[in-house]
Amino acid sequence: MNFTVWPLWTILALFGVSAAVIAMVGVRIARVADRLSDVTGWGEAIFGAVLLGGATSLPGIVTSVTTAGQGHPELSVSNAIGGIAAQTAFLALADMSYRHANLEHAAASIENLVQGALLVTLLALPLAAMGGPELAIGGIHPVSLLILAGYIFGLHLTSQAREAPLWHPQKTRETRLDTPSPEIQHTPQREVIELWAGFGALALIIATAGYLVAQTGIAIAERTGLSESVVGGLFTAVATSLPELVTAIAAVKQGALTLAVGGIIGGNSFDVLFLAFADISYCEGSIYGV
Repeated sequence: MNFTVWPLWTILALFGVSAAVIAMVGVRIARVADRLSDVTGWGEAIFGAVLLGGATSLPGIVTSVTTAGQGHPELSVSNAIGGIAAQTAFLALADMSYRHANLEHAAASIENLVQGALLVTLLALPLAAMGGPELAIGGIHPVSLLILAGYIFGLHLTSQAREAPLWHPQKTRETRLDTPSPEIQHTPQREVIELWAGFGALALIIATAGYLVAQTGIAIAERTGLSESVVGGLFTAVATSLPELVTAIAAVKQGALTLAVGGIIGGNSFDVLFLAFADISYCEGSIYGV
């Protein structure tokens, strides 16, 4: 569908509606994720970093991959990098919404610590690729493969850290541990299946809205004359990152503090993966050299 032929006000309206859908669905998916983290026994930190972080990052992934595949690498890269900046700011907003103590202190966990270290490591890889010589094998930069491998290895380390932690947070009266209620262990299997189905449906809605954000973002850049970097870094990055904001604040309000922090950190790690997926989707060489 070619949105560039539509009136500008219609494009902006569709962009706004898509962003609103992303925000509203984000509240609902936070509740479902909190419940699933308990019934599965995975814990809020891992569930938040992997599944919730991945689901809320779907709009950004769709935006970066589709725009790169359609020959808009600047919009693709700025969307990914802008998303990381936006989500980091959203973590500060989530902290402000929790008035009892510093949110990161109250949600201290070994899983979130490992995820934070993973995020810093992943961020270093595209920076090295952008600062180094142009290199592409079959149109894909080797760093993209390193990012994917590093992310998978990081998830393995996070799982190991949960099972055999080598570090423990200092517990204070403000620390809120991830302790599911006893009745959660007896959740009927039918309810668990319904929760997974609901989670998948909400993720699909978010991904669809993300696709519309990507297409309207391209149209806005072409119709207004704004650079793709500006549109990607400000408009699409913030719009596709709204799930992280609403899920983090919703999780804080529900008392799922570890889920809130884990969702933001995990979402940021997924945003680094955007660059790898966009590099694979971009057909004119390495995306790091644009």
